[in-house]
Amino acid sequence: MKILIIGGTGTISSAITRQLSESGHEVWLLNRGNRRNEVPGNVRQVIADIDDTEAVLGAVGGEEFDAVCEFIGFVTEQVERDIRLFKGRTRQYVYISSASAYNKPAASHIITEGTSLANPYWQYSRNKIACEELLMREYREHGFPVTIVRPSHTYCERSVPLSVHGPRGSWQVLKRMAEGKPVIVHGDGSSLWTLTWNEDFARGFIGLLGNPKAIGEAFQIMSDESISWNQVYECVGNALHTSVKLYHVSSDFLAAVAPADYDLTGNLLGDKAVTVEFDCSKLRRAVPGFQATVRFDEGVRRCIDYIMAHPELQVEDPEFDAWCDRVIATLEAAKQQFK
Repeated sequence: MKILIIGGTGTISSAITRQLSESGHEVWLLNRGNRRNEVPGNVRQVIADIDDTEAVLGAVGGEEFDAVCEFIGFVTEQVERDIRLFKGRTRQYVYISSASAYNKPAASHIITEGTSLANPYWQYSRNKIACEELLMREYREHGFPVTIVRPSHTYCERSVPLSVHGPRGSWQVLKRMAEGKPVIVHGDGSSLWTLTWNEDFARGFIGLLGNPKAIGEAFQIMSDESISWNQVYECVGNALHTSVKLYHVSSDFLAAVAPADYDLTGNLLGDKAVTVEFDCSKLRRAVPGFQATVRFDEGVRRCIDYIMAHPELQVEDPEFDAWCDRVIATLEAAKQQFK
């Protein structure tokens, strides 16, 4: 197949790019070239700003594609642009939405593609919902060949997935663990979460490309493994060869006292604080044999090993560290007032 990926070097899309290129597909990447050295040599790179319509048309000329995959479309204006660019030039347009678009809180913790979409906590999710609605209307009214994919928390070797961290990523939490300092976990840590290794996700995604069962449909792609956030942090500690001191704090409190750039209202109240388990039977009907194989305890060991070998990923965040200390000290002081 001839596939154009808009993006192609992110957490999810980099694994898809690698697997497609290794399988002999003709892969084009359209992005700004910020990580061009990480792209496989047999992948054709189109260095352009996707918002520059003239530059994009000049770069791709009259090319047509079996699939165009949009990984960096966050608002309806970007999707409308894609429709203008690729209508009549692709047999399939795959839009990466988000499982955070599902209703919060959902009526059932078992999530299927039929679970209603509504997230009052997170504008990011509401924007994704609006993009989905626009695309499905274009499919119904004009036959635009859309497939919608809803990932949940997908991770790779470059960052450890955690529930509470600062804007500079997860390293500062790992540092706190290594130093024996308490780390903040939302709620009581018992809510269930699903974490998916990016290579597993990529296999499910690629199975939808060129798949006639996928046109006009939405699919979620996740691991079957659901673990509690306490277990997540314990796995991280085991990978670091240290015991972890968990400090549980109400999600509402964290969202109320966090700086705006931590976005804990959206990330926690609108997503991670809610127990969810995903039913991927629809995906398996369309992609027989799909199975995520990397357990989180294995995946997080890969993350830790990779990060420890790459100092450029060890980005400290002293402001977040001080914020954690302040939250913990404030709650400990409040406890003393009732003794």
